[in-house]
Amino acid sequence: MTATTTPATTTARTVPMAKALNESLRTALENDPKVLIMGEDVGKLGGVFRITDGLQKDFGEDRVIDTPLAESGIVGTAIGLALRGYRPVVEIQFDGFVFPAYDQIVTQLAKMHARALGKIRLPVVIRIPYGGGIGAVEHHSESPEALFAHVAGLKCVSPSNASDAYWMLQQAISCDDPVIFFEPKRRYWDKGEIDPGAIPGPLHKAVTVRSGEDLTLVAYGPMVKTCLQVAAAAAEEGRSLEVIDLRSVSPIDFDTVQASVERTGRLVVVHEAPVFFGSGAELAARITERCFYHLEAPVLRVGGFHAPYPPARLEDEYLPGLDRVLEAVDRALAY
Repeated sequence: MTATTTPATTTARTVPMAKALNESLRTALENDPKVLIMGEDVGKLGGVFRITDGLQKDFGEDRVIDTPLAESGIVGTAIGLALRGYRPVVEIQFDGFVFPAYDQIVTQLAKMHARALGKIRLPVVIRIPYGGGIGAVEHHSESPEALFAHVAGLKCVSPSNASDAYWMLQQAISCDDPVIFFEPKRRYWDKGEIDPGAIPGPLHKAVTVRSGEDLTLVAYGPMVKTCLQVAAAAAEEGRSLEVIDLRSVSPIDFDTVQASVERTGRLVVVHEAPVFFGSGAELAARITERCFYHLEAPVLRVGGFHAPYPPARLEDEYLPGLDRVLEAVDRALAY
């Protein structure tokens, strides 16, 4: 079905991340008739966070599809569509709901390209609102990125701002490999500038969002804003912290992190997910291997606790915040 909307404006403007994602999906639907959107309540309701608001009305029920409450069926259908030449964008309503589809993702979606000796492609994007900070109930505030980053054949990315949300989602949709697209739900309403006429950088390239000399802070998704606040607080005490937005958890841009740590001599990695077996562990190991003779202190990690996500009234104690990250910075600088 042909879109009935007028082309999106190409002027830069400030919008919330949620709106940036909506406009990115709209652009993808306009540019490629093979792009489809599937998920629970993505059509008439426009998604629980309204990320797909208005898209079914403008592109029709054949391209923006309300599915049954069956995540395994949603992903399995997307795999079949991808095999037939489509580019399905699947929405998992909340992070904790993805696990019924984990078997489809890990044993089928991630492996088919290698199993077919590269003869087939599976350009499927799985959008997952993830992380805490919104006071949600159980199964609505998980950070499962390490479970997917560990799986060969999957790419895992997470934007931290509106501009990256806009561009990274389009890049993920145009990618011929399956991409798990983690959207930090606590940042949906944070505003930022998007420029549809700009040329984006590579999808898996880390970005230095604040320069510094004394210590490197690495984060992605929801924790980038927290780390920028930490750097601002540290600057008041005369400490210069460099902040890197990793953007991609698989693959990881180790080179950008290495170059920073070779200058600063210290690294603190921050993520919402539990520290135990988290993505920060891989970063710590690799940077220790690469930068051993440059390090002035051990690589430290700050994250959630190795425990089930707590009730909403306790999540502020569970999630890494300003004080916990600053404490890790103080420990690293004390060596």
